[in-house]
Amino acid sequence: MAQAKTEIIDALRRTADKLKNGSQYMWGHMGSCNCGNLAQEVTKRTKAEIHAYAMQGHGDWNEQLNEYCETSAMPINLIIFDLLTAGFSIEDLQNLEKLSDKDVLMRLPVEKRYLRHNVREDVIVYLQEWANMLEERLLDTIKLPDFLQETTALSYA
Repeated sequence: MAQAKTEIIDALRRTADKLKNGSQYMWGHMGSCNCGNLAQEVTKRTKAEIHAYAMQGHGDWNEQLNEYCETSAMPINLIIFDLLTAGFSIEDLQNLEKLSDKDVLMRLPVEKRYLRHNVREDVIVYLQEWANMLEERLLDTIKLPDFLQETTALSYA
């Protein structure tokens, strides 16, 4: 699962917001699909650049993720490397392309768990819920001082 850090959460939310506000979405286009839209946000590359890089390889995102090699000279591997360096995993990206991470899906109401991987609205729901899940995990790691305990200890001193 992607690292629970603010940069990841922000990238997921920005991607969802852009899709909600009309950013180009086309599941069959490597730069405008689920991973393509996230890659635009993380790498700051255009959909055309991402698509052109991907077309130098073969297959969809899942196939190219399966063949990822960080020492390869394939241009799509530069995009994948940037996504991995940001804190995503290969599995995260494969799940995003198919909207299939079970932890994310189980957080949705039962009637909304059957997302269609090539429908903009479903991608938005998935991205938002994924961001919410990571945010909760991040917040769980933050330990605040117990001011009540400190106040009580001071009053007895």
